[in-house]
Amino acid sequence: MKKWLITSVLLTLLQPALAAAPKKIVTLGGPLTEIVYALDAEARLVAVDQSSVYPPAANKLPKVGYYRAFSVEGVLSQKPDLILASDQAGPPEALARLQRTGVPVIVLPSAPDLAALEKRITGIASALHEEEKGRSIVAKLKRDVTPAPASKTRALLLISRSGSPEGAGNDTTADAILKLAGLNNVLAKQQGYKPLSMESIAALQPDVIVLSGMSVQNLGGMEKVLAMPGLAQTPAAKNKKIVVMDDLLLLGFGPRLPEALQQLKQASR
Repeated sequence: MKKWLITSVLLTLLQPALAAAPKKIVTLGGPLTEIVYALDAEARLVAVDQSSVYPPAANKLPKVGYYRAFSVEGVLSQKPDLILASDQAGPPEALARLQRTGVPVIVLPSAPDLAALEKRITGIASALHEEEKGRSIVAKLKRDVTPAPASKTRALLLISRSGSPEGAGNDTTADAILKLAGLNNVLAKQQGYKPLSMESIAALQPDVIVLSGMSVQNLGGMEKVLAMPGLAQTPAAKNKKIVVMDDLLLLGFGPRLPEALQQLKQASR
């Protein structure tokens, strides 16, 4: 995490406004919203961003835009006494505007690893005066999350934002969760997400293909996904090893991480 983000967290936590437990919270990042629910503090949420789709009750709350392009006015209109933001929330000038208003803003790390997940949980728990619940969640994660030994099972994780498939390479949350599940990412030598042609998908010959639920919708539904020529030629399609998972479960790296890993491990068997 960048130095200014660390400073922002520390300065905000020292503000007197957090001497009392906050009563009106806005979250900018789906995983952060999920943590608030895991802490049984959802009654204090007054608004969330558009990536906050789990649990389903979060969809009933006012939305302030996507966390990477949120509306400052939308956030402030909710009169929050605490804003929880991913370190990817932005644009930067919008986050800076929020910080200048005097409303406490806590910026939390988004890195897809267990250390950052623990910081997200303990940071939010501390700000909400729910430290004991936070420690309980972290302890359970440490018991339940056991990185699987690397296997030879070749996995391809596809996402689709606009109707075309993209493959997840190295330095992505997708790659991190595949590795934790013991799966061999066929695009591990690729950096980030890149578009994939049908020929490329066929050539990769993955044993397992993983997609988020929203990606399946953007690709036209499961029937169309299965009919893609390149995908249909893979061992994954022939052996019916195509896994579809809730977007935040798969890519949120949140409190449900053990469940996500369990689903991926089962798919590799």
